[in-house]
Amino acid sequence: MQVGVPSANSPQCASPRPSGPPYAAGFRAGVPWGHEVGCRASRLGVAAAGIGSVGVKPATMPTLSGHHYRTGLPVRVTWEGESVRRVDAVAAGACADGVQIAPALLDIQLNGYAGLDFSRPDGLERIAAQLAALGTARFCPTVVTGSPEAMAGTLRTLAAALAADGGLRAAVPGIHLEGPFISGLDGPRGAHPAAWVRDPDWDTFQRLQEAARGAIRLVTLAPERPGAEAFTARATAAGVRVAIGHTAADAGAIERAVGAGARLSTHLGNGLAARIDRHANPLWPQLARAELYASFIADGHHLPAPALVAMMRAKGEERCILVSDAVAQAGLPPGRYTGIGGDLVDVGADGRVTLAGTPYLAGSGFHLARCVAHAARVATGLPAAVEMASLHPARLMSVAPGGLEPGAAAHLWAFRLGGDGEPQTQATVRGGRVVYGAPGGS
Repeated sequence: MQVGVPSANSPQCASPRPSGPPYAAGFRAGVPWGHEVGCRASRLGVAAAGIGSVGVKPATMPTLSGHHYRTGLPVRVTWEGESVRRVDAVAAGACADGVQIAPALLDIQLNGYAGLDFSRPDGLERIAAQLAALGTARFCPTVVTGSPEAMAGTLRTLAAALAADGGLRAAVPGIHLEGPFISGLDGPRGAHPAAWVRDPDWDTFQRLQEAARGAIRLVTLAPERPGAEAFTARATAAGVRVAIGHTAADAGAIERAVGAGARLSTHLGNGLAARIDRHANPLWPQLARAELYASFIADGHHLPAPALVAMMRAKGEERCILVSDAVAQAGLPPGRYTGIGGDLVDVGADGRVTLAGTPYLAGSGFHLARCVAHAARVATGLPAAVEMASLHPARLMSVAPGGLEPGAAAHLWAFRLGGDGEPQTQATVRGGRVVYGAPGGS
């Protein structure tokens, strides 16, 4: 498959830069979708700095050809095994169909998709296939608050699926445990069932980790709960990332959590009380601590655009991560469905997922590429949004990121933009294995 974007002489390159909301202006990498970057690069030619090789013959290896998502330059990416071997400049005519090449997406918060969840024996395999067609090569299956038996059962199901399939193991850098160690208060608790919320407890966690065969790599907790600081320190020492979320913590509790090793704010701006003090609230201390990454659900429902832009600016682009928080009902037609734990949820015509008959969100109805598209439109531009959904979560989880340079892991995403601005995946490569579409190029 040959991939690319319009040449410098095309009508698309002659068109004016798309306009955006005034509060997004000035954000670094704020050119929507790399439009001007790509067209300018085409006018300058294809001799791009930083494009090189390690001296192998591309003809014997799979390739993708297209325009580099950040520079706009036409390139051919060649990989061998699990690693990129060459990134060569090519003539603009070698790239067609308006397709760009970027690192494949990594979603660290995903509860399910397209009517599927992880409690089913075939859930992980089928969800992985659905996501690969949407540009997400890797993801952290997320297990939320429930009875100890239900949580352990889902973890055992995931562990069995991972043990049986090396391809799935490559797709899953770890399991995300979101609960049960979260706030029990209405508002911060979100849609998690109050009956099963509890204080952080190492023995409880160890039983869940045993059910998961050691695959839990990320835990979200409320740092104000008794035992949270000691739990955070112990989990961090064991190689498990700890995140702050679903919390009503004050600044002191957040400071102690960061000191003990917490390194992420889970879906910052959500999982909070509906009304908070203008100064003494959980937001400012998390935004202020440089040690914390912050994940955001950029689906247009969880955060209004001005809030998303303001928090990203405060946190700093390099510490921002995009997640989908997609639930099993994501991608389904509008209607009423049974959610995790038996609660009814409504899916609106706009993809908004709420607890049935209420305005309260119950996860997201969008996959990660749609969140990338929304963040790019209202806040960051395409290059930064892609990296917030690929390179940054990989760095948090200490796993190899995808990349368009020799030696990088071959996690690649080839896509074009539809008329509505949404990404349309052409190919997804996970660790050198094409899991959607087909490789090709000139």
